[in-house]
Amino acid sequence: MIDISLLLTIGEVSRRTGVATSALRFYESSGLIESQRTAGNQRRYQRSTIRTIAVIKAAQRAGISLEEIGRRLAELPTGRPLTREDWQALSESWAVSLENRIAQLAKIKEDLDDCIGCGCLSIDSCSFINPGDELSTSLTGTSKLEFTANTDAN
Repeated sequence: MIDISLLLTIGEVSRRTGVATSALRFYESSGLIESQRTAGNQRRYQRSTIRTIAVIKAAQRAGISLEEIGRRLAELPTGRPLTREDWQALSESWAVSLENRIAQLAKIKEDLDDCIGCGCLSIDSCSFINPGDELSTSLTGTSKLEFTANTDAN
């Protein structure tokens, strides 16, 4: 068992990482980080948690979802700080996802540029909102616009 006096409080971790205490509690409830509890039920974190939070923040900045971050962190050995090799494995696993997202965003930008360029904004033939007029068989009239608005909101 680790000497609890050597562990960090939630406030200390928050100050050192710039992450709000509420976010730290959320990360813990999501299984991204772990704490130990004192006799008074206060959270205490190992110093290595700071490195894990740095990885979480870096991945979030790259657009990786917390769900994906959690899945990848769960694949790593527990009970030790993250290593350079761990970070390398994590970043490599996310690189493919990021490349796919970049390609998808480039296609969306191209479609949006075409839409703005032509000015038609036709819901029937718009390659951005309705590629290949795929909605023609399932939706009619203004329900196409409502479907698109609801899809965009999600």
